[in-house]
Amino acid sequence: MIAILKGTIWAHEADKVILDVGGVGYLLHVTSGCAAAVQPGEERVFYTYLQVRDDDLVLFAFNLKEEKELFLQLLSVSGIGPKAALSILSTLTVKQIKLGIINEDVALLTQVPGIGPKSAKRIILELKEKLKDLVFETDGENAEELASHTIEPGLNEALDTLLALGFSRVEASSALHKVNRNKTSSTEDQVKEALRLLANR
Repeated sequence: MIAILKGTIWAHEADKVILDVGGVGYLLHVTSGCAAAVQPGEERVFYTYLQVRDDDLVLFAFNLKEEKELFLQLLSVSGIGPKAALSILSTLTVKQIKLGIINEDVALLTQVPGIGPKSAKRIILELKEKLKDLVFETDGENAEELASHTIEPGLNEALDTLLALGFSRVEASSALHKVNRNKTSSTEDQVKEALRLLANR
């Protein structure tokens, strides 16, 4: 399996790049944004995915590791192939895709050429819980923004209480995400259970 390629841009088209690696030219299928951003002669590193078919080997390449990871998650959805997954990443940013799935935003996903309502709903159904779990394993600014969008209805008062106690939004949202799974009802109980989880980290 080819995981990473480092080389010099030889040529590029709307959705393809030829990368010269030690005198060998690799044809890479990339997002439209990636293809538009590269210039011949530049040295680049790409995260790659090799699709093995009966009659061909196809390399897909990404600037960022998180793009490749999301690409692989999209491939796990029934009916979504590499071309459709690449089209999604060409149309929307990683952050937009994750938030769209978590918030069940069918209208956003159907902005992607070739993705209709049925495909969008299938993507949401199969990836929503996986992405919600990943949000709370992420560090930094992106985690805080994503966490702020994923708090379940009925937990806002508990969230405000935890924030007032000095916990970060990521810490509070992560704990409340687990509390909500246990179907704790009142705000007081939600806060108590969240504090217990935070104390046992």
